[in-house]
Amino acid sequence: MSTTHDPAPEETPAWRDTTLTPEARADALIAAMTLREKTAQLIGVWVAAGEGGDEVAPYQHEMEEPPELDALLPHGLGQLTRPFGTAPVDPALGALSLLRTQRRIAAANRFGIPALAHEECLAGFAAWGATAYPVPLSWGATFNPELVRAMATAIGRDLRAVGVHQGLAPVLDVVRDARWGRVEETIGEDPYLVGTVATAYVQGLESAGVVATLKHFAGYSASRAGRNLAPVSMGPRERADVILPPFEMAVREGRPRSVMHAYTDTDGMPSAADEALLTGLLRDTWGFAGTLVADYFGIAFLKALHGVAEDWSDAAALALGSGVDVELPTVKTFGQPLLDAVAAGTVPERLIDRALHRVLVQKAQLGLLDPGWDPVPDVLADTDLSDPEALRGLVDLDQPANRALAAELAEQAVVLVRNDGLLPLHRPARIALIGPNADEPTAVLGCYSFPVHVGSQHPKMPLGIELPTLREALAAEFTGSELWTVDGVSVDGEDASGIAEAVRVARQADVVVLALGDRAGLFGRGTSGEGCDAESLDLPGRQRELLDALLDCGTPLVVTLLAGRPYALGRAVTEAGAIVQCFFPGEAGTQALAGVLSGRVNPSGRLPVSIPAHPGAQPSTYLAARLAQASGVSSTDPTPAFGFGHGLGYDEFSWSGLVPETVEAGTDGEFRLAFELRNAGDRAGSEVVQLYLHDPVASVVQPVQRLVGYRRIELAAGAGCRVSLTLPADLASFTGREGHRIVEPGGLELRISASSTDARFTVPLSLTGPVRPLDHTRRLHPTFALREL
Repeated sequence: MSTTHDPAPEETPAWRDTTLTPEARADALIAAMTLREKTAQLIGVWVAAGEGGDEVAPYQHEMEEPPELDALLPHGLGQLTRPFGTAPVDPALGALSLLRTQRRIAAANRFGIPALAHEECLAGFAAWGATAYPVPLSWGATFNPELVRAMATAIGRDLRAVGVHQGLAPVLDVVRDARWGRVEETIGEDPYLVGTVATAYVQGLESAGVVATLKHFAGYSASRAGRNLAPVSMGPRERADVILPPFEMAVREGRPRSVMHAYTDTDGMPSAADEALLTGLLRDTWGFAGTLVADYFGIAFLKALHGVAEDWSDAAALALGSGVDVELPTVKTFGQPLLDAVAAGTVPERLIDRALHRVLVQKAQLGLLDPGWDPVPDVLADTDLSDPEALRGLVDLDQPANRALAAELAEQAVVLVRNDGLLPLHRPARIALIGPNADEPTAVLGCYSFPVHVGSQHPKMPLGIELPTLREALAAEFTGSELWTVDGVSVDGEDASGIAEAVRVARQADVVVLALGDRAGLFGRGTSGEGCDAESLDLPGRQRELLDALLDCGTPLVVTLLAGRPYALGRAVTEAGAIVQCFFPGEAGTQALAGVLSGRVNPSGRLPVSIPAHPGAQPSTYLAARLAQASGVSSTDPTPAFGFGHGLGYDEFSWSGLVPETVEAGTDGEFRLAFELRNAGDRAGSEVVQLYLHDPVASVVQPVQRLVGYRRIELAAGAGCRVSLTLPADLASFTGREGHRIVEPGGLELRISASSTDARFTVPLSLTGPVRPLDHTRRLHPTFALREL
């Protein structure tokens, strides 16, 4: 007699078991994979979203042959590169295209694993129709990490809503030479400002469920002469005390899940091949546990540009062994060349397993390994996916809440640099708006905004968002004024024949608003942006001649700048009625600028980079030692026209009542001080309290001063507050002679300031006790306590 048994239910693989830790699930999946399946998870493919909602196809980059997708997918795929950020596509159709491709990827490999999709999001989601926020240099100008955190949260929500998992931002490079084209992408020239603002961005993006990516690790901004990808010559102390602290802070406090290596080599060591940096410091010391991704083609550059790898297999071995986990944007060295290296015995399989474990842990955390994984993003839930045309226009990536955030950021980022009483303008009858950025919609955008980065290659495609020009914004702001507009010159052209007409118009006006600045672009197609480095900090083209001609004509002059870097402004520093600096302020930027000119907006931005007095004074920042400042032994003077942290408003704040409560402390102690701050003006306003330390005698050369804390304080007209400060001795630490961070006993000077050039209180401090070694667990911030008066 035989007995029939029902077949046992199929057991769920351990890597699908959501009750296990992501680490355990990753280990189980690795054990089941072939070598080819393992390496497939370590690569990306550059894709372009289909306008009709078709599956995405490999993007033919000018440096690469497109991979055969049908040959790759049976083994799996690690990442999809920029499905929205490669060509203009309606957001709903892009989301549909992405989900169809994800289904194809999952169906093609035996484990059903989808890819992780990443996008650029430096100044907003780099997609057609998405909000264009101010560039990071404007974030720095706000001195407002909380607002930047809110912006990043909104960006993250938009990314996740359409199916994107990772954002390639923020940039934590500290400006070392303002001639560098990518200054617009940085937050400023001070590591503490960069660290605090970037950490807030990371926290916002990660809170929305999107993987934040710190870049470029490390030293990219310190390239010689400000040239993109040029070698870096800094020593280990500058690297430790200027370049690395923002990354350290963001890793500790932001908890990002990805880091991108830099292109550059420092003292002959390319970042992509620097095991001491990528593994020893980042992982073993700081405890970073996420993925380390290659900057685009950065692994191949080990052979092609740096000359430290003999072939693609050698490049793959160097990068993988140093700690790079994922090759972006597309497969080059981590494909067959890596397999060949394993077969040849030059790369142990355990290194592949190490990188794969990090990748799969991240995919598990994102839900991509869950049994119920569904590629349908939130924006397409409950829609008919069979009718793409019905979806067109369904998704709005520039919603009113986004636009309100963009406007608030832009308003807080406008820096009133100089004002002899001309601003705010009092209903002038005739305004002459002159300059190359007077009537240019994209003058407010940086090079990684979608309309500039991608849209410029598709001139017949609409911009996708509203970008009012400065002419339009002024017309709306000054409805009772007659507005005349003349270019005078182009941004970087050599034709100066229009200057005479500009002067003629200016003489008939009551006030001139001069719109100078940059045109963002890539690799020489602009005056600011990646690969758009400057030989000097003189205004591009013939703009300086236009400026001088208008200064000579005698009409009151407001100089405005929509730019990606600071420029030397010559006579305007002392002769212009007002100077207003904007760093590519985004889609609401011209309205914010117009509001400052009219007085509707009380300016509160502060300079995140110094404005030079002379165009040839680079490289120089405020963060300089004594011998880097003006002296009698050099004929060049790097003293800025306007220093880091400077900014004016239409209010007046009084600082008084300093109480130095604790001014002597051990090297493991803390100082306590308090003072009163009052808005003595007749309207609400903001002051940025900035704390600088000066160390007059140290065992190694120190900058004359460095920012160790700040707080943006908003007060109503006539209101005041008591500001209580606590500064731990850790803030006085630096890298000593032996290469380790220490706090030394001795005298210090605390400058409680309105800017790096405007100390309101100078307080002598004293540290006592032994030299104290510190590590990455040290205290990073002072504390501010505010009490209303």
